[in-house]
Amino acid sequence: MGRKRAKAKQAKIARELKYSSPPLDIEALQDELAEGESEEEDEDEGESRDSEKYDRNSE
Repeated sequence: MGRKRAKAKQAKIARELKYSSPPLDIEALQDELAEGESEEEDEDEGESRDSEKYDRNSE
């Protein structure tokens, strides 16, 4: 009987996790996305510099 109770409790917790949604902070998400965009732009510039170096070395 103890195993059935434990399994039922695990199923209940799994359902709660699956169907519940945590509170969403829109402002924090927007800030995080804005930071990610600026980092991607910096990375793109670095990649173009690297490709220029590679092109020079291949000649």
